[in-house]
Amino acid sequence: MSGHSKWNNIKHKKEKTDSARAKVFTKIGKEMAIAVKEGGPDPVSNSKLRDLIAKAKANNVPNDNIDRVIKKAAGEDGGANYEVIMYEGYGPCGVAIIVEATTDNRNRTAGDVRHFFDKFGGNLGQMGCVSYLFSDKGLIVIDGDDVDEEALMDAALEAGAEDIVNNEGTFEVYTDPADFSAVNDALSAKGYSFLSAEQTKIPANYVDVEGEDNLKFMNKLLEALDDNDDVTNVWHNWNEPDEDEE
Repeated sequence: MSGHSKWNNIKHKKEKTDSARAKVFTKIGKEMAIAVKEGGPDPVSNSKLRDLIAKAKANNVPNDNIDRVIKKAAGEDGGANYEVIMYEGYGPCGVAIIVEATTDNRNRTAGDVRHFFDKFGGNLGQMGCVSYLFSDKGLIVIDGDDVDEEALMDAALEAGAEDIVNNEGTFEVYTDPADFSAVNDALSAKGYSFLSAEQTKIPANYVDVEGEDNLKFMNKLLEALDDNDDVTNVWHNWNEPDEDEE
């Protein structure tokens, strides 16, 4: 999402949102429902669904919940007709932001997202205005406790990973999007514990936010987006300070 590493700058946010896990389940469930309707209920032949199952498991979504979502979506029982919509814009101090929403009402969602940008010192732009600043990657974050770094590196690279970063108690494994599932499966089979596993967007460069008001607005903008039921993912290039530096 931002900063020197994605995980380093979202780990505190993840801890804070663990109490709202039901909302996380709901958001991932929407993504999975779309994946099933577009590519079928079999994760073997549906790579998008397979990646979302990995993301769900890394977020501690119970297997029963995952199976229930897949079966419901495969039954096409006349439920909500969701679609994925991307929004791009700028936050305070020119921070680039990409918002992914899964919605059954694009007018409602567009209005909400635009309102958040306007209210907190940003502006919503046209498609493509900031996406060129990001690269699509797979990211698997592994708990570093009792992990042999050399063995992990050998296993990850052999499975097709592009890079492994040792980051203060965690290992971040980066992959090409097409290789994410293979690397995820290989490392999972070797018993590694995942803190996060998902397709993500990594910024090419980072932007500092200066000034107390701008910092306040930037935080509030991201909080508002994360709290919105339609928003499933937010990526940005804010060089977000660690919690103890704020």
